[in-house]
Amino acid sequence: MNIIGRLTRDAEVRTTSQDKQVVNFSVAVGDSYLNKQGERIEQTTYFDCAYWLSANVARLLTKGTLVELTGRASVRAWISKDGEARAGLNFHTSQIKLHGGGKKTETVQATAQTVNNSITAQGADDDLPF
Repeated sequence: MNIIGRLTRDAEVRTTSQDKQVVNFSVAVGDSYLNKQGERIEQTTYFDCAYWLSANVARLLTKGTLVELTGRASVRAWISKDGEARAGLNFHTSQIKLHGGGKKTETVQATAQTVNNSITAQGADDDLPF
């Protein structure tokens, strides 16, 4: 399953009791449709996301960043401290694609541009025929 949305807060790294690190973040996914009366209805769905593959990605996942996530969704239910039934959507993320828009996007883009320029410059000096 793929979802595209914006981070609602900066990602946090948590260490489990088994000393494994997980990156936790929340994504808002917007949708709209026309109802029977022809009015446009906007709705937002929030996903609590977990990414287990690398904690280093957390520094790139900042509030407002547009991301495309691949993974699987699950539903969780609990009783709140005040006794009310609650439910939420979890997204177990296996792949993250950054599309920008967060606080650190300019820094990441500048770094990527520098890397790309140095690769291009190195490639220009090669005398390979292919």
